[in-house]
Amino acid sequence: MEKDNSGGKNATVSLIDERLGEITDGIQKVQGKPEETRSLNVSNYNVIKLDEVNGQHRSGDDRDQNQALASRAVQDNLGDKEKHVKKCDKMDKDRESYSKALEEMYETAKAVHFDEPEPVFGGTEVPGMETKLNSSTCSSGFNLEEGYMWPEKAVVLKNFVKEKGAVAVTNVLHHLSIKRDDVEMGTVRVYQGAPGSSKIGEQTAERSAWNPLNYIKMSCTADAGWKAEQGEDDTEGSLIPVVTKGKVLLYTRLGCQDCREVRWFLRNRRLRYVEINIDLYPSRKLELEKLSGSCAVPKVFFNEVLIGGLSELKHLDMSGKLAEKIDFLITEAPSTEAPLSPLSGEDDVSCKGPVDELALIVQKMKRYIVVKDRFYKMRRFTNCFLGSEAVDFLSEDQYLEREEAVEFGRKLASELFFRHVLDENLLEDSNHLYRFLDHDPVVSTQCHNTPRGMIELKPKPITEIASRLRFLFCAILEAYASEDGRLVDYRSVHGSEEFARYLRIIQELQRVDVQDMPREEKLAFFINLYNMMAIHAILVWGHPNGSLEWRKLLGDFKYVVGGFTYSLSSIHNGILRCNQRPPFNLLKPFGVRDKRLQVALPYPEPLIHFALVCGTRSGPALQCYSSRNIDKELMDAARVFIRSGGLTVDLSSKVAYASKVLKWFSVDFGQNEIEVLKHASNYLEPTNAEAFLGIIADSQLRIIYQPYDWGLNCYT
Repeated sequence: MEKDNSGGKNATVSLIDERLGEITDGIQKVQGKPEETRSLNVSNYNVIKLDEVNGQHRSGDDRDQNQALASRAVQDNLGDKEKHVKKCDKMDKDRESYSKALEEMYETAKAVHFDEPEPVFGGTEVPGMETKLNSSTCSSGFNLEEGYMWPEKAVVLKNFVKEKGAVAVTNVLHHLSIKRDDVEMGTVRVYQGAPGSSKIGEQTAERSAWNPLNYIKMSCTADAGWKAEQGEDDTEGSLIPVVTKGKVLLYTRLGCQDCREVRWFLRNRRLRYVEINIDLYPSRKLELEKLSGSCAVPKVFFNEVLIGGLSELKHLDMSGKLAEKIDFLITEAPSTEAPLSPLSGEDDVSCKGPVDELALIVQKMKRYIVVKDRFYKMRRFTNCFLGSEAVDFLSEDQYLEREEAVEFGRKLASELFFRHVLDENLLEDSNHLYRFLDHDPVVSTQCHNTPRGMIELKPKPITEIASRLRFLFCAILEAYASEDGRLVDYRSVHGSEEFARYLRIIQELQRVDVQDMPREEKLAFFINLYNMMAIHAILVWGHPNGSLEWRKLLGDFKYVVGGFTYSLSSIHNGILRCNQRPPFNLLKPFGVRDKRLQVALPYPEPLIHFALVCGTRSGPALQCYSSRNIDKELMDAARVFIRSGGLTVDLSSKVAYASKVLKWFSVDFGQNEIEVLKHASNYLEPTNAEAFLGIIADSQLRIIYQPYDWGLNCYT
């Protein structure tokens, strides 16, 4: 009997030891939890396990012995538990210190590596990794303070894979475009700590509150930071305007050199001014003559006080009295006798004229005809109406027979109020589908000269509209561009009355006839329209950051001109290049059945590449072009572009440094590289051109294409 009891005791002890081992493993598994929770779990675990042991040996003497052994085991277990808890606390402290060190390491890495993301051609640039890191860590539900290290590593690995994946996709798209040379897309670098710049994470947060002028500011700030790094003087761009209670008014006119110099004088003195161009505001000539006794310009007023012209300003500056005048301007508000700033729409004939009676009929037609989505030839078309319904309305509204109503409807279609969804006919009394021009999904979503739909005025001649556009473009360039035309003050353009007037003029392009324009008029009109349209796009969408954003700006920002939609790319490659394939693209802008082909020029114009400006620093200089001297002006623009860095020849080393414009559009200049360079040499200095042609003839020339700077051509 004693042997049996001793055997039972040994079995009980071994079973208890086994259970205690399991308890120790359980304590280690819960070592990351708070101390109170671990103690509670261990106590419950011990009671449950010991009850199971005691339940297996329910005899009289064994029960007392088992209770004694269990009590001793619990005491030993509690001692071991306290040791494990202390060990776990130490491990937690080590984890916290390691976590803090890891966070400091990542902060240092972010500050060093992610300030200047490299551009990716054919895709978007990798955005600020700091934002991705924070958002990914938070969304995954991990907390660094609890000792989890792998989520941070996983985030870094994921971002690394994304970055390399973007490069891989870029390379695939690049090879599909049958081009071998990467276009070096310039990035807008924002340096932390520079005035007006913000951290990369803050930039991502600011995108929700969309303001395209922020991108212009960032680009200009980046340019200032780059110049500071290079040791260049950027005093003019870094000047902050003087805050004044009064105002400065400047009377100017177009083509006045003294007016240009006065503008720069006031900008260098950090004085904001309101410009009144008497060519844009003819009614202000009488006001100027009344206030100053003469219509001569420039004239500067500080509040109601006449300062004078350029010579008077320079005299005041040299004598030291200009500072007193500025102090007066800072402290004194303008009186009622001071000239008033121009009012919006003052002396503007845009969007004014006789109302088109056909437009009124179409407006009434929109209210009565059922416009909805319909199916036609196995396709779904939005916002359409039936031709028979249009004939019904016109017959009833105009008291016409059905045949007469069909003819009247065709007249409306020829006036570009609506058209067939597939351009199959003008109008038929049948189930063909038609769509109003402003109901077209592309017009309503992508066109930026239809803010209130189609205007109701009679279309004006395109020559008149083109003349007013050129006149206004010249005024904008003189007031808000540098003298050489390479830099633009976008922020001032955005708030100017000239730009507001431009927005009103482009609404008149909706139904104009551009097909019958002569070559010279069409060339000048579309070049000027392209350059102003690019400024408009940058002011609305901001400066593109990455190749995908550039594709969006060049392809999705559109105007309605003559009843059809045109993007910057379709104007450039479709009209001015006679429907040539754009660089790194597989398709031409216009298809075979596209009616816009009737507007395209009969042959490519190679010199347009020295005149079209899409807002980049490596692009040509801005200037206005006239139909009378368009060929001479394009030749002059080509000389300026080529001689200012478009083609530089090192005769000693026999190396030519060429702009990538000559490579991207080489098909317009010649059949091979030699022909392209010979064409470009026509615009070099005669002596340099002769030596350059000699090197080409000896076949000893080496060509290096310069990196293209896609940064914004702005100044502050």
